[in-house]
Amino acid sequence: MRRTLLPGEQVIVTTRPQPSRKLAGAAVAFVLAPALAAYASAWIIRGGATRLAPALGRQWTPWLVTACVAAAAAVWLAYCLPRLLRWQGTRYTLTSQRIVARYGLLNRRDQQVNLASVRNLTVHESLPQRLVRSGNISLEAGHQGVVIFRDVPEVARFRDFILDAIGELPDDSPDFSGPQPGGATHYPAGAFPEDMREGGRDDR
Repeated sequence: MRRTLLPGEQVIVTTRPQPSRKLAGAAVAFVLAPALAAYASAWIIRGGATRLAPALGRQWTPWLVTACVAAAAAVWLAYCLPRLLRWQGTRYTLTSQRIVARYGLLNRRDQQVNLASVRNLTVHESLPQRLVRSGNISLEAGHQGVVIFRDVPEVARFRDFILDAIGELPDDSPDFSGPQPGGATHYPAGAFPEDMREGGRDDR
């Protein structure tokens, strides 16, 4: 990110989505898959498969155990690993001029919002998100419409960082006060409403 900063731009904070929501299912599968494979393998070795299906003689035991191990490996590779890589490849960066979201490790996709174009900021928190102090931040940003950053950790603090950065924008920031779709109100950088500057709208 530092190699792509604009002149005079500084990084304020960089973070990733809250892992407890993104990786909860993968973590459970990561533990359960080998446990179930080990239990099934032990049951097969003790002759459970032969008693259940007499046609499966002892000569099938190695193949059945291998199938259990392969099933656990498939869960790891096809379910757990992609979710881990997807979370690892997602990054939210707030600078003194913009918010940048980067998605993906190989096929990278960038999304950015200039702070000078932000007209409104809203925080949404579901009950599970409240438990881990994460949430979704919605920004109304000119022609981009509403841009949502999901599962931001420590969402209240991140919101405050955004509002502080907006409040510190120079007076010569680009003017976005022209007519906007939907009749939304534009607030110049130096005139952001006090209730928004101190806490932002919080839809809890």
